Amino acid sequence: MSDIVDPRISGNTPEAISRRDFIKGVIVGGVAVSSAGYLFRASSLIGQSGGAGERLITMNVNGQQRHADVMRQETLAWTLRHKLGLTGTKLGCDRAECGSCTVLIDDIPHYACSVLTHTVRNRRVVTIEGLAGADGKLHPVQQGIIDEQGFQCAFCMPGFIMSAVGYLKANPNPTRAELAEGVSGNLCRCQDYDKILTALMRGAENMRKGIHA
Repeated sequence: MSDIVDPRISGNTPEAISRRDFIKGVIVGGVAVSSAGYLFRASSLIGQSGGAGERLITMNVNGQQRHADVMRQETLAWTLRHKLGLTGTKLGCDRAECGSCTVLIDDIPHYACSVLTHTVRNRRVVTIEGLAGADGKLHPVQQGIIDEQGFQCAFCMPGFIMSAVGYLKANPNPTRAELAEGVSGNLCRCQDYDKILTALMRGAENMRKGIHA
């Protein structure tokens, strides 16, 4: 058997490095990833921002008091993305089916597309942008994703991370099967679930060890 290792597998090529940088950008929450379904749905919702019935509310988002004018029927996902600029929260199905918009509300994962914004006053909302520490260190689950490069297109990645973080708060030492059940409300269009779960298990291990970036 040959001892030659394909450099693409070893991760030492420029392509591997650039992919790692791409994944890191997404998990921090700043990279825009295209979604035809979202763009189609968003075009029909633009008219919702503005108009009668808006009222100024204050929300605790990522540890900060944020203010926004919201309509009574406005969803948290819409407010986060289009009024607070927190685009790490992705909109996929917009029907509480795919999990890409998952955020934590009082440490519990919720589909932001199915939560009315006015209901989160006096509650704590955390998005993917709020996971990293003030010193810039990534959350252990985010670091696990970097270590394992667990996603392909990465559109669904923020939702998976938020679901995993919420689940691990309740069960910090899960089996692989338990963690799979814990994030079963999230869907991946690339369907690389085994690799995603490996990365999330690495994140769980990092949390137990207190490992950051």
